Amino acid sequence: MKADIRTQRSQKRAEDAKGGSKKLAVPSAPSAKPSRPLRSAARTQEPSLALYEQVKEHITRRIQDGTWPAGHRLPSEHELVAQFGISRMTINRALRELVEQGRIVRVAGVGSFVAENKPQSTLLQIANIASEIRARGHDYGYQLLSAERMAASPDVAAWLDLRAGESVFHSTCLHLEDGVPVQLEDRYVSPRVVPDYLEQDLAATPPSEYLVRHVPFDQIEHLVDAVLPTAEQADRLDMAAADPCLLLTRRTWTRAVPVTVVRCLHPASRYRLGSRFRADGNPSSA
Repeated sequence: MKADIRTQRSQKRAEDAKGGSKKLAVPSAPSAKPSRPLRSAARTQEPSLALYEQVKEHITRRIQDGTWPAGHRLPSEHELVAQFGISRMTINRALRELVEQGRIVRVAGVGSFVAENKPQSTLLQIANIASEIRARGHDYGYQLLSAERMAASPDVAAWLDLRAGESVFHSTCLHLEDGVPVQLEDRYVSPRVVPDYLEQDLAATPPSEYLVRHVPFDQIEHLVDAVLPTAEQADRLDMAAADPCLLLTRRTWTRAVPVTVVRCLHPASRYRLGSRFRADGNPSSA
């Protein structure tokens, strides 16, 4: 009897130490928005994703798509153990790392909650241009110009940690405010991370909106340059080729793997980048 108990404990410790290699079954939450978080993860990440990583990714997706807003109380460790059918040690590791990443906060004796979003400049976030335009009371327009698979040029390969000539997804689109072009988006996406990118209805859902909802990201890089548009870009933006533009280049990563690089070109006369905040980092209410 004692030998059997020791064997069971050893097996459980081995599961927790390795994180497991089986796919985690995710129960459907009655009040949650329809989603397929772990199935999508299995399609876009390594098949041997550890169990605690799958739990983290499941929770992260619900936070990013708004299913669990800031302040929302997460299920308890006991409830998560019962839902996912894995050990409490594995659940605890997932929650602990989410705390370290600033996604949730844990209150002793109370539970775990989705962390409040830290106020920061739109240059440090992935801003939703459609929401920004509508918030100003203006009409938002969107046109998908192209979506294709192509060979990565040396510079794109360097951005996405691919080999030159390796397959990469490329899309371009135009964003309009009250019918006037304000942003030309030129995006490359890694097939290693998002293999089904071109299968999406990008004509109905802008690429940025799709990626934010379905591909977890944990790092963002923004670079801003003042540039002159090419003749083709000026034509797309309905502007003079001699007028300056603001070029915002953004890269995102998931677990240190590049997901996408996008160049957003804005006519300087129609668009500004920035925000107002106090010295302590909080937004100004004035």
